[in-house]
Amino acid sequence: MDEGMPLPIENYALIGDLHTGCLVGTDGSIDWLCLPRFDSASTFGALLGDHDSGRWLIAPRDAAATSTRRYVDGTFVLVTTWTTPTGVVEVTDLMPWGDRRADVVRRVTGVSGTVEVHVDLAIRFGYGTAVPWVRQVREGDDTALVATAGPDAVVVRGPRLTATDHTHEAFVTVAEGETVDFSLTWYPSHREPPTSVDVSERIDETVRRWQEWADRCAVPAAYEREVRRSLLILRALTNEDTGGIVAAATTSLPEQPGGSRNWDYRYVWLRDASMTLQALILHGYAEEADRWRGWLLRAIAGDPADVQIMYGLAGERYLHESELAQLPGYGGASPVRVGNAAYKQYQGDIFGEVMVALHEARLLGVEETEYSWPLQRALMQYVEDNGTRPDNGIWEIRGELRHFTHSRAMIWAALDRAIQGVEQFGLDGPVDRWRALRDEVRAEIETKGWDADRGTFTQYYGTAEVDASLLQLAQVGFVAPDDPRMLGTVAAIEQDLLHDGLLLRYRTESGVDGLSGAENPFLTCSFWLAEQYAASGRVDDAVALMDRLVGYCNDVGMLSEEIEVATGRHLGNTPQALSHLALVRAADAIGAARDRRDAAPSEAVPG
Repeated sequence: MDEGMPLPIENYALIGDLHTGCLVGTDGSIDWLCLPRFDSASTFGALLGDHDSGRWLIAPRDAAATSTRRYVDGTFVLVTTWTTPTGVVEVTDLMPWGDRRADVVRRVTGVSGTVEVHVDLAIRFGYGTAVPWVRQVREGDDTALVATAGPDAVVVRGPRLTATDHTHEAFVTVAEGETVDFSLTWYPSHREPPTSVDVSERIDETVRRWQEWADRCAVPAAYEREVRRSLLILRALTNEDTGGIVAAATTSLPEQPGGSRNWDYRYVWLRDASMTLQALILHGYAEEADRWRGWLLRAIAGDPADVQIMYGLAGERYLHESELAQLPGYGGASPVRVGNAAYKQYQGDIFGEVMVALHEARLLGVEETEYSWPLQRALMQYVEDNGTRPDNGIWEIRGELRHFTHSRAMIWAALDRAIQGVEQFGLDGPVDRWRALRDEVRAEIETKGWDADRGTFTQYYGTAEVDASLLQLAQVGFVAPDDPRMLGTVAAIEQDLLHDGLLLRYRTESGVDGLSGAENPFLTCSFWLAEQYAASGRVDDAVALMDRLVGYCNDVGMLSEEIEVATGRHLGNTPQALSHLALVRAADAIGAARDRRDAAPSEAVPG
């Protein structure tokens, strides 16, 4: 593999510790790691640059070596098996969970014969801008490597590494039955280096913690393996302290090869938060869902006028977007962005998503706290005062503000769930006023967001374009999945947005988003279509599409944001929480549709 080029996106696997995560390539190189949080500056940034942007390679020296990999079942402990002409070794990679430290552990185990292993470590703090001061320090009979630059430091333990042109290398021969351990630990540079870890103990403890979490998972019979891994990925993208879940572990992986649609997804979107809340509760994770709801309520606390579409992992509000000229971008796709200016946008749909999720929590037994319903009341007052505003829409369109039909339907959903809170759970609120406003919004959508000639809902008022987000109208109950209006909308979406059998979000050539370039099919939208097929009785179509979609999961079950249909290549940030959330929803819908079909009485056959 050319050291100047990162691997295909689908060739990476995630390991993490519920604070951050790193991407390990099939070539044995960690090419992306931000310490100590997902949204910290990178320590290894080769994913968006090259070797000199930082990476950590552990792999056989022999270029003829081949590898296979897997997670230890129910965990994010990655085991890569390398086969060479002289022998076989396994490399076990993990970020220990539960030690409250930012550790990466890499164990090389000899399986048969002997293998010479190449270790190449290039530490670059600050998104590749800071080459650290590195020194060897004595630790009893051993030495450790300490690297420092500004506020960051890491200590690296294992076989001695030798400095060569701003990188550190070693060649270690591992024989059958031998074990060689490496560890890297981040710490604030003003403190002393943390003590060494007991690698065997940390591996065992991390496996135990992950498997205990996975064993609590209630999954449908349909696509059990994919749903379980998707829920594990959602867990891995979660900060265990705050409950916040990042949209992806990466920034600026492009939606089009070499393109400029590159965004930082290492933040928490209310939309993803709300959908995750529902998924966790439905699949047996009430405790995690409650913590997640706590993050949601803390993030939106305060003046409803200040509610943002997205926040930092701890609820940070200022997510200034800037461009990093020092990183050339994945495959030359530039600019590389950190921060996300979308936090300034108004997206009316978030109020619906929040209220739908919190209502689902009530239905599933999560009780309101003394401040959770008053906070929702405050949100609803903001909806009443601002419910007619145009917005940027679900896709964070940076063009003209419009009345997007999906956003308007989610305003309807917010009102509907507030009304149900009063009617079903005895909560207090101006229900008559909410009912009247809900009816007004419905009438408006059915008049202005409807194309009678074509028989479809439209992307926004006054256009003939459609949008894959319209599939959510049935999901939130604005129309039934088999309502003729919904079926007409599905037919229009199929006609306009299906690209080689997968869905685009919308037609970029319409100019609605104010951006240049195109994009590829968006996995979330295709999962939504499979969900809609299942809910409307097209079960065979749902299964056919779902089978194709889960086939795009890489060898360890990860999905990014988009798919290049011609090649099957992953595009966009990875692993993508929204893709995996939509996979879970689609699997649930297919399982429910099969149950309905199996329970339906068979038609009598004339004798």
